[in-house]
Amino acid sequence: MSLVEFFSTDIDVIAKEPVIYRAEELLEMNAGDISMKIIGKNRSNRAMSFMDEVYPVGSDTGEEMLSHEGEEAGMVVAGVLELTVGHEVYHLSPGDSYYFESSRPHRFRNTGEEDCRLISCTTPANF
Repeated sequence: MSLVEFFSTDIDVIAKEPVIYRAEELLEMNAGDISMKIIGKNRSNRAMSFMDEVYPVGSDTGEEMLSHEGEEAGMVVAGVLELTVGHEVYHLSPGDSYYFESSRPHRFRNTGEEDCRLISCTTPANF
């Protein structure tokens, strides 16, 4: 196998991966009441988890704070979200966003009267 053939094999694999993911193709995962639709779940060598999350009224990620390697970012699309990072508590409304090191203890909670929807991303791809 020549070097050109060897490297073109990698290019062929990348070129065959989908670019578009239709709503009905998204992999849905649930963590309790929380729904997470993972975008691009089956991509090879995925470096991030990009998600559409829905937190029903009163739902949260649990009393125990989460902590793991990487970074997290997201934007509230609908409803309200209470985000705790370390000892700080933040209240986010539609259009508000966050970005923090995931090693900092954190928790998400819907304190509103309607479902909270957010678009988020984490690194590394741990979902």
